[in-house]
This record gives sequence, C-alpha cells and structure tokens, in this order.
Amino acid sequence: MRIAESELIINDDGSAFHIHMKPEELADNVILVGDPGRVDMVAEFLDHKEFRHQSREFVSVTGQYDSKRITVLSTGIGTDNIDIVMNELDALANIDFKTREVKPVHRTLNILRVGTTGAIHPDIPLGSFIFSEISVGSDGLLNWYADRDKINIPEMEEAFMKHTNWDSHLPSPYFVKAGKNLTDKFSDCTVKGVTISAPGFYGPQGRVIRIPLAMPDMLDLFESFRFGEYRITNFEMESSAVAGLSAHLGHNAGTVCCVIANRYLKSSNPDYKPQIRKLVELSLQKMSEL
Repeated sequence: MRIAESELIINDDGSAFHIHMKPEELADNVILVGDPGRVDMVAEFLDHKEFRHQSREFVSVTGQYDSKRITVLSTGIGTDNIDIVMNELDALANIDFKTREVKPVHRTLNILRVGTTGAIHPDIPLGSFIFSEISVGSDGLLNWYADRDKINIPEMEEAFMKHTNWDSHLPSPYFVKAGKNLTDKFSDCTVKGVTISAPGFYGPQGRVIRIPLAMPDMLDLFESFRFGEYRITNFEMESSAVAGLSAHLGHNAGTVCCVIANRYLKSSNPDYKPQIRKLVELSLQKMSEL
C-alpha cells in the first residue's frame, strides 16, 4: 500500500521531513541525544564522518566507532519530539522513499538515548549511570496508538495507579521494557532503572515554583512504590516514547542517563559534562559491540 504524501512528507532532496536525513545515511546503530550541541561532542569520538545535517533542533552525523557505523541524532526535549524522530527513523529504515511502500524485509535498528536525569532515592549518588530497564510514560503519547496494551506491563501499571491513587485527569501511564540486547549490554555497568518519563520539567516532575501540584505527595508516592524487585529510580523526559515506539515498530531501544540531580537529597551537580563524556564513550563502546 502506497503511503500518502500527506502522511509521510519527503523533502525535495529525498530526506525525511524533520530530521533531513536520507535513507542511505542512516546506520543500524543510532545514538539519540537531547541537546543539539551534544551531537558534535559525540562525533568527536567518530572516524570517517560522512555528513552533518542540521534542521531546527535536529542535528545528525553518521560516522564510525571501532569500525562500527553509528548515527548520532539530537531530538530536542520531550516525547513529542521523540514521536517525530522515531517515526522518521523507522521510515528511513523500512519505507521505500521512491515507491512510498513498506519494504518487504524489516530492518531492525538499535537505538540508544543518552541523556541526563534526576534520581529519587538517597542511595543513587550524583554521577551514577542509570539504564532504564523499564520506562513509565506519564506523557500519554503511546495512548494515541493502537494496541498500546500489547507492549505495556499491565500488572505493574495497575499496581502503580493504585499505589499513587492516580489522578483521573492525568494521562493513563504505560510501562514499557527496553530492548533485551541493550539491557544485557548495560547490566554490569549501570543502575537498574525504572524511569518516569515526564511531559514537563516542573509540575510533571513534582517541582513547585508558583503553581501548586495536582498530586502534592507525588515524589513520596513514586519513591515508595515497589513491584517485586523493581522501584521507581529517576525522572527524565523521553525514555518512554523511545522504548514504546521502538517496541511497536520492531526496533531495539533503551535509555541510559547520568544522574545530575537527586530529588530526595535536594542536591545537584551543574558541572556534569565530564561525566557525560564518560557515559558517551561507554555508550559508543557498548553500541559497537552489537
């Protein structure tokens, strides 16, 4: 079936509408970063860089790390941008841009988001690396797609909503596992994470400036939640959409973040760039082994 021009917009140069990449420019292994400025930092570790594209907050480079071809792409902030990036990456991999038809053989991407996060337990120190084994979408994005329950963990969702007395005005949360191959790769060098992916930085992460919260005890409820061996470990703003859309589209994806704030201890480290470089190098090494 041919995909209409209104549904998948392709630029005149044959690139995807927002991220401005062409199908042949996409590697099988992809690192996503939020900050467009971080793309060039990651690219410092790459050899044989093929190109550099920039359109709005979407900056991309493809090169090689330890003889493995890797694409680095910035997403900006939020799951709404991840919706754009994930759908366009999948289109580059699995849609024939000339015929606008789905390719007969599915191409699976390995996608890793590398970012920053805030921990919510006192035993997770600043500078720690958390891999989001499970991501909790409080953003509602996956609820716009059919069959969200096929990728969700319904028992965990039910227990979480009951424990928190989830406000009915908020989007229904969804719980999604990261790709097993990435989970295994990072299991020996990171904290096992259950990550709340919030649709904002302030209220949705329990910060109060001038507007009171709908769930004033949210942080305490998240910190005290347990489901078997799992506990909520941290906040960030993209992992649920990365994991959820990848699961729908048949890709292997995960998120690993450096802790730059601890909400329980009310501490932060604004000088986190050296730790981010260490995390980037670790991530490139693990991705090159896939």
